[in-house]
Amino acid sequence: EATRCAGAATAMTAAIEAHGWDGAWYRRAYDHAGQPVGSAVNDEGQIFIEPQGMMAMAGVGLEDGRTRTAMASVRERLATPHVIVVQHPAYATYHLELGDISSYPSGYKENAGVFCHTNPWMMIGEAITGNADGALDYYLRINPSAREAISDVHRCEPYVYAQMIAGRDAPTHGEAKNSWLTGTAAWNMVAISQWILGIRPEHDGLRVEPVIPGSWAGFRATRRFRGTTYDIEVARAIAGEAGATTSVEVVVDGRPIDGTLIPLPEPGRSRVQVQVVL
Repeated sequence: EATRCAGAATAMTAAIEAHGWDGAWYRRAYDHAGQPVGSAVNDEGQIFIEPQGMMAMAGVGLEDGRTRTAMASVRERLATPHVIVVQHPAYATYHLELGDISSYPSGYKENAGVFCHTNPWMMIGEAITGNADGALDYYLRINPSAREAISDVHRCEPYVYAQMIAGRDAPTHGEAKNSWLTGTAAWNMVAISQWILGIRPEHDGLRVEPVIPGSWAGFRATRRFRGTTYDIEVARAIAGEAGATTSVEVVVDGRPIDGTLIPLPEPGRSRVQVQVVL
């Protein structure tokens, strides 16, 4: 089964590399007639947010730099002061082959609105490609408490994520709708804890690989993992250095280890001390 799955993943990666890359970002899809959706050849809907995040999280395009290029395209084409829109440019006319996405008013819902659920994928993508400041920037743009300062525009509870925020093509750009109706909180928990703080559960142990912004000297965290409590302290060797993607040194219970994966402790061990120097 493992061999079959690995083979399927390899075949999918090859298909994406052959047919998914558009030159500066990944395409969204192909329609029934075989025409690309989310491509520079389209007049509307040239770039979509979803494939850029999915490719980063899948590890596609990391070695050849395509993922980094896609992240830059998102920041240039999709990012707004009120977070990242689903696609750009908005559909101004109805497309029979696309259906509902082109039926909404420009800047709302799937038609170039902000779906908050997809924004954490960009935080993860920025962290994976080593852009710590960019990852935190996106996190703060969408954070409800951070948006309380613009509550007259946001018009949503300051303690919960909204499903949608009106995009830049909408007359009410920045206004949130449908609070609670979203998986954004869970995805943001993954983005901030597993990728910015870099504390990730894996099959063979707990990975601690922070990608923190240059303004952070470090942080402390406590993580409960498979019955053991990990007390984690992260510090930067050089103050003010841009976010590192790898750790210089990881010390577990006073002993340095190779790499950033903390192996599972012996059975019955209740607490582990971890020091990480970036």
